[in-house]
Amino acid sequence: MPDLLPLLGSALVLGLLGGGHCLGMCGGLMGALTLAIPPEQRGRRLRLLLAYNLGRILSYASAGLLLGLAGWAVASSPAALALRVVAALLLIAMGLYLAGWWSGLTRIEALGRGLWRHIQPLASRLLPVSSLPRALLLGALWGWLPCGLVYSTLLWAASQGNAGYSAALMLAFGLGTWPVLLATGLAAERVNALLRRRSVRVAGGVLVMLFGIWTMPGPHQHWLMGH
Repeated sequence: MPDLLPLLGSALVLGLLGGGHCLGMCGGLMGALTLAIPPEQRGRRLRLLLAYNLGRILSYASAGLLLGLAGWAVASSPAALALRVVAALLLIAMGLYLAGWWSGLTRIEALGRGLWRHIQPLASRLLPVSSLPRALLLGALWGWLPCGLVYSTLLWAASQGNAGYSAALMLAFGLGTWPVLLATGLAAERVNALLRRRSVRVAGGVLVMLFGIWTMPGPHQHWLMGH
């Protein structure tokens, strides 16, 4: 468990730093979901938004568990090292994207669009949202929306070689994204404007890239831990 705590903190920070990307990917969807709440349910808006996001985060944890099982299966093989290298490269690509320096990661998001085409009709049937269970289920489906940030973090979580750790890390990552998307759903313009600032996006991107470099296997990890 002591080994897990720093990883959980890292996953939480990754979610927070990815807030700008979340706004771009899910901010419009969050606004649409808010508008889809019937007028008579507007008084329960906060609870419905919490249910949306809880469903989304549980989907992340489920994906972490599933991919974590694959990571656990190859933990003692050369494939584990390859998985960690790919995860590190994806995190560096994510940092470049957040900073606005390279958008190649969007091509990876295209890989998940085929799955989303099958899920989207199911999500549409849940609109308008009239109850908390309906909002929770809609959020769980929303969690499978193609997202390079989620894919990058998911591979990093799976590279830990422990399915339970992977699920916990994705849960922490989802909690990190929660404040931004919840603020978007509640129309918190100041929060959104702050996260869209160039300086904030560049700072977040650089930190994610540094985390990707730290994740890359090699002697530099011991040097960084020593400093």
